[in-house]
Amino acid sequence: MKWKCSICGYLHSGDDAPEACPKCGAAKEKIGKLEQAQSDLVERAGFTNQLHMDLVNMLENVVELAEDGIEDNLDPGCVSIFMKAKDQALILKQSIKAELAAHVSKGKWG
Repeated sequence: MKWKCSICGYLHSGDDAPEACPKCGAAKEKIGKLEQAQSDLVERAGFTNQLHMDLVNMLENVVELAEDGIEDNLDPGCVSIFMKAKDQALILKQSIKAELAAHVSKGKWG
């Protein structure tokens, strides 16, 4: 079951609501059980959010590899590919950050 603090939005997983919100200290009465549909959405979003975080880590590796290739500077064609890879990885990382911020604002982070 998922529970949500009506004061700060903290999400809690468990059979019962906590005695007090661990984030803001609100009393147990301020922590309500999420409807099943909302709980399912939070669970699904958690999976997708982790995929986004895994992708960010991979993209960071792409940036590092591309920087090594740019520094190596074997020939203009190689440098061009490495520069494109770095640029695209940075764009994707920014897109993921924006998407995760949207998930947080919609309560799809738990």
